[in-house]
Amino acid sequence: MQRRLSFIDKMIANADQALRTLVPSAANATQSSPAENQHSGELDEQQRLHIAGLMRINHTGEVCAQALYQGQALTAKLPHIRQEMELAAEEEIDHLVWCEQRINELGGRASLLNPLFYAASFAIGATAGFVGDKWSLGFVAATEDQVCKHLQEHLEQLPEDDDKTRAILERMLKDEEMHGIRALEAGGQQFSPATKKVMTVASKLMTKTAYRV
Repeated sequence: MQRRLSFIDKMIANADQALRTLVPSAANATQSSPAENQHSGELDEQQRLHIAGLMRINHTGEVCAQALYQGQALTAKLPHIRQEMELAAEEEIDHLVWCEQRINELGGRASLLNPLFYAASFAIGATAGFVGDKWSLGFVAATEDQVCKHLQEHLEQLPEDDDKTRAILERMLKDEEMHGIRALEAGGQQFSPATKKVMTVASKLMTKTAYRV
């Protein structure tokens, strides 16, 4: 019989997850990066810096995803919803590691503001889970929709011969789309266009900040 975790146990587990998310090279992927064995053409300095900035945005997005899912799992009402959030967080770890690896290859760094983004996202996720599982799942679907839009925009900005970055983003796009579908199928509420517009504004603020800092 599986032991039921106390609130303190859950908080310790969340602290451990936060450290693995925020400390460089602390997380381990379960799958090899799609960039392995892919070709990357010669990039000039401006291209390298721009792509590193795009991947920094995506890495920060994965940091936020980890925090959101952990916060939602902490306050989810139903066990199967909690398990869904924890599974999604595990799948997103691969994305986190792949982005970090590509940033390092490009000579870049992760955003200095990731701890703040993590804390804010965890609070949002915990609040969403507290409000209700249906709303929480809807928030996941709406968030994944925003992520997919960013990934599509980034793919359009890549040099044609940067197959390494393209392979990572295309795989992430496929996975994020599936996460959004699964959230709605699990009973998530469709958000109104007005709510999604507010989320878009907040998302753009995050991406512009992460690109530079």
